[in-house]
Order: sequence, then structure tokens, then C-alpha cells
Amino acid sequence: MHILIVDDETLARSRLRTLLADCSLPTPLLLSEAAHAGEAMAHLQSGTGRPVDVVLLDIHMPGQDGLQLAHAIRSLPHAPAIVFVTAHADHAVSAFELDAVDYLTKPVRRERLQQALGKALRTARPDAPVLPAAGLAPGEALLIQDRGRTERVPLAEVLYFKAEQKYVTVRTVTRSYILDGTLSELETRYAEHFMRVHRNALVARRAVRALEKHYDPDEGEGWAVRLQGLTELLAVSRRQVAAVREELTR
Repeated sequence: MHILIVDDETLARSRLRTLLADCSLPTPLLLSEAAHAGEAMAHLQSGTGRPVDVVLLDIHMPGQDGLQLAHAIRSLPHAPAIVFVTAHADHAVSAFELDAVDYLTKPVRRERLQQALGKALRTARPDAPVLPAAGLAPGEALLIQDRGRTERVPLAEVLYFKAEQKYVTVRTVTRSYILDGTLSELETRYAEHFMRVHRNALVARRAVRALEKHYDPDEGEGWAVRLQGLTELLAVSRRQVAAVREELTR
């Protein structure tokens, strides 16, 4: 994974380098830096070396700011994924209108950075392996009985749990499973990593990609959440809309 850090502050770039070194990544890491928009675009358009997969982009910089630079990046033939990293939380709406993968506020926590990289990696390279959720034990998994066999599904691969009558659907990028149990039990056990978006669904916090207006034939006009790696949308109840918005800007 090639990451370009764009920030006019040397200490901020150094801090991100340190955090990135501590992240658990499934691919080798290549880091580049730029102190302003012009330097960043020169790097992205150079045509030499490995293409940039992800840009970690500050907003307030001398000259062209991060939002303007993001507009320019989007016009590139093979635009990298963009993750905004800023001290200001008031530009989140503008950032997501530019199709940013995530929006992190300084000081950045390693767990949130790794979550953002997981989203960015799935955007830039859809065939890439799913990053583990920070804080989950590497071996933590669900044991699922499937057609006479017991299958071990790593919890870090689960994107959502959805209640379906008397059972729970467990969804990963590649397939679905059926699990005996209740959403309430799963929510209590994994509250740090999964959030309730509807009475019938829990979603992986690391996988939350966007909150969108959505029309449901049964419930009418409302909201839905889009998860990284999936085309389907999951309905969000009105009482959970604020929580999903907050998760997007954490």
C-alpha cells in the first residue's frame, strides 16, 4: 500500500508516520510526503514509481487547501482514495461530498487510522484482504454450524449481523452465514466493534462508508448505511441516524 501524507506541518507528518508504523496492515507499506498541494499533485502526476493508493490529506494549508486539492485529485485518471486528517471537524459534510473515504480529526488515534485504512484499501483495491479491526484479538472468531459442519469465521471479517426471523445472518465480503443467537447478545458482547443501526441490524464500525437517503417499500423515505465492500444498503432507523453520522466523523 502506497500512502501519500499531505500536511504543511512537519510534526503532523511525523506523527502519522509513527501511527502508520504501528498499524496492522496486510500489505507492505510505502510512505511519501508532501508539504503543500503543488508538491502533492506533482507526486501524483509524476508517472514514476508505485501509484499512490491512499492520500492522508490535511485541510488547512497555505495556498490551495485540502478541499481544493481533493477536487483536483478526483479528476486524475486513477485517483487514489482520500482520507482527510484535520484539526477541524466542521468540514466533514464537504469532505464526504467529495467522496472521501473517511474524515479523521487530530489528534488521530491508531485505532481510527487503521479503521480508515481498511475503508481506503477496499476502495483503492477491491481485491485486497480485509484489515482486522483494531482491538480485536487476531484469533477471535464465531463458530457457525453450517450444513452438518462447524465453520470458524474470523470476527474481523464480519461486516454486519442481521436478524432474520428466528436466526441471525452473518455477512462477510464473500458470503453469508446463519448463526443461532440474538442481536442483543451480539451487541452486548461486541459493542466496541459493532453498532446498532436498526432494530434488526448491527454493522461493523470499521466498515461504515456512507449514510444515504433511501426509500424502503415497507418503511417509506428514510436513511440507509453503505458498508465497505458491499453493494447492498442497510436501513437505518431514525433514532440511530445521529449515531451513524457521529461514527462517520470519528
